Parts: sequence; C-alpha cells; structure tokens
Amino acid sequence: MIRLSVRDAGFEARFVELLSQARETTETVDRAVADIIAGVRARGDEAVIDYTTRFDRHMLTPDGLHISAAEIDAAVASIPAELAAALDLAATRIEAFHRAQLPQDLRMTDAAGVTMGMRWTALDAVGLYVPGGKAAYPSSVLMNAIPARAAGVGRIAMCVPTPDGLLNPLVLAAARRAGVTEIYRIGGAQAIAALAYGTASIAPVDRIVGPGNAYVAEAKRQVFGRVGIDNIAGPSEVVVLADAYNDPRCIAVDLLAQAEHDEAAQSILITDDSAFADAVAAAVAAELPTLPRSAIAGASWSGHGAIIVVDDWNQAVGLVDRLAPEHLQLMLRDPDAVFAKVRHAGAVFLGQFCPEAVGDYVAGPNHVLPTGRTARFASGLSVFDFLKRTTFVSATQAALQAIGPAGVALAEAEGLQAHARSIALRLDRS
Repeated sequence: MIRLSVRDAGFEARFVELLSQARETTETVDRAVADIIAGVRARGDEAVIDYTTRFDRHMLTPDGLHISAAEIDAAVASIPAELAAALDLAATRIEAFHRAQLPQDLRMTDAAGVTMGMRWTALDAVGLYVPGGKAAYPSSVLMNAIPARAAGVGRIAMCVPTPDGLLNPLVLAAARRAGVTEIYRIGGAQAIAALAYGTASIAPVDRIVGPGNAYVAEAKRQVFGRVGIDNIAGPSEVVVLADAYNDPRCIAVDLLAQAEHDEAAQSILITDDSAFADAVAAAVAAELPTLPRSAIAGASWSGHGAIIVVDDWNQAVGLVDRLAPEHLQLMLRDPDAVFAKVRHAGAVFLGQFCPEAVGDYVAGPNHVLPTGRTARFASGLSVFDFLKRTTFVSATQAALQAIGPAGVALAEAEGLQAHARSIALRLDRS
C-alpha cells in the first residue's frame, strides 16, 4: 500500500506514478482470439462445440447449446425464497431507474420553415455475456439485461459458460427475471464470435455487452464494427473520500470490498486527517485475514492500494478528477458540496450510509462503469446503449429558398458539384 501526503516533497511524481500503474492484463491473446473467431465464422456450431469441449470440458451437441425452459424452471424453483425476493427487489429497482431514463423524441420547426427532429428506436437484438461456473454474478445479468429490456429491445440472447457442465441456478433465475429470451451454454471468445456472426443455432445480434476474461475482452474488441459493444472493461477501482467522523472499520471494509474483486483491483483512500488515515490502515490489516478472499484482496491492497492525506477537500477533488475513478465514495459530513465540484467519476455514492456495494446490487443505477480513468470521456451502461437516434428533416419550397443558397455556396467551395446542383436545381424551379 502506498502512503502519500500532498505535503511530501515528491508528492507529484509519486502521484503520477500511481496514475500510471499498469493494472490491465499483460497476457497477449489477440492471435489466439483471431483464430477462434475465424474458426466460428468458418465452421459455425461445430467450432463452438469443439472450443467448448476444449476449454470448458463439456461435450455438447447442436441441440444442447440452448438451455431449455425446463432447465430454467428447475433453476428458479431451487432458489431459496429469501434470495428470490432479494433478486426481485434488485430487479425492480434497476428497472425503475432505467425506465426513467427513456428519452423523448424531438420535433421542431425553425424560423426558416424547416422541420427537423430526432427519433429514438431500440436495437433489434442484443447479446449478453455472463461469466459462468462458480464465478457467476447474477447482479451483472440484471444490470446488463434490464436496461436492454427497458429500452425496448425485442431479442436478448445470453451466453454463459458451463465449465464441467456446471450451471449456476441464480444466474438463470436472474435471466428469467430480467426478460432474457434465449440462453446458450457457451463462453469465451467463441461465444462472442457466435453472437457477432451467427451460427446455425445462434442468430447474430447487433450489440454485445457484459464482462469477461482477457479472451472475451479481446474478442469484443475484434468484432467491434460488425456489432456494437459496451466497453473493454479493466480492473475495478474505488476512491473513497472520508473525514474523521467515519468509523475506520467501515472505510477499511469499503476499500477491501473493491480489493476482493481481483488482484489488479485498486482501492484508494483520500482523507484530510493523518490520524484517521493511520486508523483505517490498521483496520484494513485487522480485517483482511477474516475475509474468504483475503489472498486476492491482500494482493490488490499491497500492490495497488493507496492512502493519500490532503490539506482540504478542494485538493481532494483535483486528485479525484485526475484519477477519474470507476467508483467514488464521498463519506463526508457534507458530500453534496464536494460532489458539486467533481467532474470525472463513473458513479458516486454520497454519505456514510451509502457504500459502493449498495450500488453493485440494489440501488438502481447501473454498476457497469468506465474503468482505467476512462470516466474522463465515458459513462456507465444505460438505456442509451440499447437505443439509436435517427434524425429527420422536412423542408418546404420557401424553406429551401431561405437556406438553400448557403448550401450551394458551401458545396461549390468543397468542389462537390453534384451536391451543389442537387440543391440549385430545386431553387431554379421556384
């Protein structure tokens, strides 16, 4: 864990070093992924089945790619009532927030008499990738599928790997609750290729969303253009601004909640109280051995964690905007005043009773967020990722007379005579 203070002589250099940490995987998989995609494009289901046998140790037939309604029914029935209720609460809240995002169509007529506007329409088909086996996250199913359904997407196809034939019942229950219309028991780059290009058993989609390993991320990168994608997600991160009025143990656990994702995750505390910084560091050390994922969290904290002491919250906001974190917790007596000054963060959690973990599951806003400082220019998943805009223009003869000559002049200046003539011929008819 790195300990910094803005008063240190070498603070700027060490902070830049923190910003520059390479936490993404260094594994080179582009060639292997390209081969898998080429195989699926050439051989379709046969290639998908071959790769599934090789990587997931699970023999399939074309008829067995699709997870049946009966299997989903059995999975839903096996979920304890309390867990099913929690899943339903989360889904209800996520759906309400994302339906509230739906935009209005636009139509206007200006002073020249030109009518113009913008119409929103949903994508036809979306593919959702979900990690499978024991490392399954039903919350990610809800966060990716529900915005698509709220946007009005007609077909939502989900791919989930089943290593050694293992199906996660809660993932299937989440898919049913979120309105997923078809589920396939395949994963990896071969699943992304199948969704992008289609096979005899799996129809292609228009956009692919959802997290995955290095092979999945690279496959999404390579099929982009053929289909849309959400983003190329990197390791998770949180920045916590906390004053001394907080319980050090609560803040320590907030930091570890991010660190337990994986060894490359990053947790950073920024505080204006050096004694509180010491107390949180001690609480992290005490809490860490009690976690089931202590090895992962410990590697993350020791390799990428940081505690930074500032003189005031204006300094802290400046550091936050440079970090542009995926998650930002404002555990302050007056979080709104600080939040008003923050420009770059994927999602912000305000006040000591709103830790980031609430946002992962039941708050309502999406937990699919920009990582690796991309919050400087990117946003979290929303209904807008499943909608597209179509603009339209309508002009009367008088309207064309008003604006057409300027169009002719600009087209001629660009040397595009057919463009200029397309307008001028209509002006001559007036």
